[in-house]
Amino acid sequence: MTAQIAGHLLVDCLIAQGVTHAFGVPGESYLAVLDGLHARQDAIRFITCRQEGGAAYMAEAHGKLTGRPGVCMVTRGPGATNASIGVHTAFQDSTPMVLLVGDVASDCRDREAFQEVDYQAFFGPSTRGFAKRVERIDDANRIPEYVARAFATAMNGRPGPVVLVLPEDMLTRMTAAQPLARVEAVQAWSDPGALRTLREMLLESERPFVIAGGGGWTPQAAQALQRFAENWRLPVGNAFRFQDTFDNHHPLYAGDVGIGLNPKLAARVKAADLIIAIGPRLGEMTTNNYTLLEAPCPKQKLVHIHSSAEELNRVYQADLAINATMNAAARSLEVLTAPVSVAWEQWALNANADYIANLQPNKLPGDIDMPAIVGALQQHLPADAVLTNGAGNFASWVHRFYKHHGLVKGHKTQLAPTVGAMGYGVPAGIAAAITTGRVVLTMAGDGDFLMNGQELATAAQHGAKTIIVLLNNGMYGTIRMHQEREYPNHSSGSYLQNPDFAALARAYGYAGVRITKTAEFEGELLAALTRAEGTLIEVMLDAEVITTRTTLSAITQQALQPKP
Repeated sequence: MTAQIAGHLLVDCLIAQGVTHAFGVPGESYLAVLDGLHARQDAIRFITCRQEGGAAYMAEAHGKLTGRPGVCMVTRGPGATNASIGVHTAFQDSTPMVLLVGDVASDCRDREAFQEVDYQAFFGPSTRGFAKRVERIDDANRIPEYVARAFATAMNGRPGPVVLVLPEDMLTRMTAAQPLARVEAVQAWSDPGALRTLREMLLESERPFVIAGGGGWTPQAAQALQRFAENWRLPVGNAFRFQDTFDNHHPLYAGDVGIGLNPKLAARVKAADLIIAIGPRLGEMTTNNYTLLEAPCPKQKLVHIHSSAEELNRVYQADLAINATMNAAARSLEVLTAPVSVAWEQWALNANADYIANLQPNKLPGDIDMPAIVGALQQHLPADAVLTNGAGNFASWVHRFYKHHGLVKGHKTQLAPTVGAMGYGVPAGIAAAITTGRVVLTMAGDGDFLMNGQELATAAQHGAKTIIVLLNNGMYGTIRMHQEREYPNHSSGSYLQNPDFAALARAYGYAGVRITKTAEFEGELLAALTRAEGTLIEVMLDAEVITTRTTLSAITQQALQPKP
C-alpha cells in the first residue's frame, strides 16, 4: 500500500464517509489537512468562512439538512473556542456534527504552548456539555478508526457533535492506513409490547395530543407520522423550531409548541389526557418552562418516544417510554391498527381551528405590517424554500404566520436554533444555499445580523445566494421586552446604534435595499428572487412592535400596574 501523509488520509476518510463540504477557517496547525483538501478538491469542497462561529453554524445547518454530520475545521485555541457556539447548538438541537481542531504539536503539549487548550475539559461530554465525544488522535495509523467512530457517535442514539483533536505533528507523519467504509446510523425499533400498550392507552383516551420534533427525522419518517395521525385522527403540534416535522397545511395540524405559544394551544396541551411526544427532548421552550407538562410527573399521561435511552425518564417520568429512532418509530406507529371511530374527532378539529384562528393578525402600530410581509413570503417562495433565523423576537413573525410543507414533501425547510443562539440565521442560510441550491430566506434582527453578518463575504466568495429580511428596530428587542416586563422604564444596554445595513450588504457583494412601508416589500422580494446575487432587504420596524401580539408600551403599562 502506498503511504501518504496523515493530513491527506484524514481527507480521504472524510470522503469515504460521504462528506462533500467542509466549513472552516484555515489555520497553521492543520496545514497538512488543507493540503489534502487541495489534492481532493474534486470530491470535497472547503468553504472558507470569516469566523469560526459562523463556520460551526454552517456545519450544524448542513447536519440538519442532510442527516449526516456537518464538518467544521478550525485551528487550536481561539479557533476552537470561537466554534464552541456551533457545537453547543448542535448538542442542544440534536444535530450530527464533527468538529476537527488542529492542535499544538505533541512535543509542546502540557506546557501552555501557544493557544493550547484542554479540549476534553472544554468540550467534555456530559448531560450539560458541548459534545458527545472528545478524542485526540495521536497515532496517524488510527485516523480511520477515529473518524468512523466520530461519525457513528454523531449519528447514533440522540444525534449530536463530536470533537476530534489533531496534533500538528501527527498530521505530517507518513501512514499506509486506508479509510474505513461509510458508517450508517443504526435503527432502534419500537418494542412490540410497548406498541400494544400505546394502542391501549389511545383507546382509553378522550383528548390525546401528539408533539413531534427533535433530531433524526427524514422525509420518510415524516410521511409515516402523517399516516399515523390520519389513521387515528390525532391533532399534531410541532416542537419548538421543528415546524417542518408535520405539514402545517394539514387539517390535523395544531400549531408549534414553542415560544410565543398560541394561548389556546397551551390550554389544549394542558387539558390533554394523553401526550405522545415523538422525538423531542421536551425541553424548556417546548414545555413553556416545564409548565405545560409539569416536571417530573405530568398530570397528563405521557408516552415519550426518543432515539436515546439516556434521554427517556431524564426530566419527565413517562407512563410509557419507547427507545426508537424516528424512522423506526414512525413506521411502527403508522401500522398501529386504528378503530373505525375515535372519541376525540371534534377535539382534533378544534385544535386545527384554533391554529387557523391564530393566523389572524393582531392590530399593531407603524407603517410595516409584518403579517402581510410574511404573507408575501408565503405567496412567492417555492414550497421547498429553506427558511433560517437566529434568536430574537423578530423570528416569531415567521414562526407564527409562515406555514411549512416541510419534510412530508421531501425537504427540510426550517433551520433555526432551539438552543436560542443569536447569529445563526445568516451562516445557516449560506450553508443551505451552498449545499442544496434551493431558494433560501433568512429572517434576521439588527442585533442578530451583526453577530455573523461578515459571512456575507463567504457567500459572495462561494457563489451562495440568500435573501435576508432584516428587521431593524434599533434594539435587542427580546431583552428590551424582558426589561420592560421586569424593570419598566429602566432599560439598560439594549439600545443599538446601527450601520446602514443596505450599504453594508452592497459592500459585501449583495444587493441592499431599505423599505419603510409594507407596500414596498413585495416588489423588492420579487426582484431578489430574480437576481443572480443575494439580497438584503432592510425593514425599518417601529420599536413599539415588540411581539406579534402586543406593543412595548403595553408591556410597560402592565408592569407598572399595582401588584395585588
